[in-house]
Amino acid sequence: MNSKTKKVYKRCRRCVMDQTTSEIYFNKKGICNFCIEFEKNIQTYKDYEGNKKLELESLISSIKKEGRNKRYDCIIGLSGGVDSSWVLHLAVLNKLRPLVVHMDNGWNSELAQNNIYNLITKLNVDFYTYIIDWEEYRKLMQAFFNADVIDIELLTDNALQAVVNKQAKKYGVRYVLSGQNVSTEGMSMPKDWNWFKLDKKNIYSIAKKNKVKIKTFPSIGVIDFCINKFIYKINWIPFLDYFKYEKSKALEILSETYLYKKYPYKHYESIFTRFYQGYILPNKFNVDKRLIHLSTLIMSNQISRDQAISDLKTIPYNSIDELDEDKNYFLKKMNWDEDQLNNYLSRKAISHEAYKSEKFLYDFLLNKLNPLLKKINLNK
Repeated sequence: MNSKTKKVYKRCRRCVMDQTTSEIYFNKKGICNFCIEFEKNIQTYKDYEGNKKLELESLISSIKKEGRNKRYDCIIGLSGGVDSSWVLHLAVLNKLRPLVVHMDNGWNSELAQNNIYNLITKLNVDFYTYIIDWEEYRKLMQAFFNADVIDIELLTDNALQAVVNKQAKKYGVRYVLSGQNVSTEGMSMPKDWNWFKLDKKNIYSIAKKNKVKIKTFPSIGVIDFCINKFIYKINWIPFLDYFKYEKSKALEILSETYLYKKYPYKHYESIFTRFYQGYILPNKFNVDKRLIHLSTLIMSNQISRDQAISDLKTIPYNSIDELDEDKNYFLKKMNWDEDQLNNYLSRKAISHEAYKSEKFLYDFLLNKLNPLLKKINLNK
């Protein structure tokens, strides 16, 4: 090919994934590898569907039996998003006794707080909130910005797992009911769009490089994960996969029952996540996570491809005014000005691999020592 020849843009003919990820490839029909992989995952899910009711009854029975004479029989991490909210609804509907855990990293939207309050009040469940030390967390976020790595959300995702596991150990609970599911998350996130979520060493390495001392920030690494799983027997269960999960119907019931208000896109219950996914990722890393989220909904027949393409023609916000509001909030909260933001966006991205990591350890365990870990997706 002539070096001056323009590269032809290509989008999958079935979903909306495109060449903004280096991992994509297409078969002769123009179908991408993400679709093909999803079909394998969903087929396993469908093959299992016939036994779903019996499996659910068995799971509920095990949770109740293990939780007998304990204050709680399961833990549910609640962000205020649809998936975790629906998990809580279903858990109580099945007469489980959850401790609901929320981690406040200082970026909760008012809408998320209202959704959480309505849920826990109506369901009358015990609620624990871990409030992260904001100044320490802001410095860690700044270190990640300085590092120019893509997965700033590694901080929140890692800390949340650490907080939930700590509560599980405190109360002797062996079941964590997760909102992870095939229907809305069955398509694998491209590896160049985020980073390994158990990488405690990566967090500490980036912090050290930027002279940030970690004192109170909760974190979890591969060894911690193994201890929790194999010694404390803490199991993270993709609870929604035991049900027929249709997001639109779940939203309808949540709205009618708990006055739940929906968000425009997945994970938009956090102001930072909203700004990160809707502005930072597209402008600095050329990543639009709507592609993977919408593609999954297409493949699970919850929206049409035409609808997804129509959505992608708009900005990842309801309006420019809302984007500007989030931008101003971000600048004020991070003590930045517009020039700092523009300078950050203009710098070249740097891989997480430029810093110390324990991902290799997990890969070693995954491939050599424990095939059971393959059932757990830690890159969502």
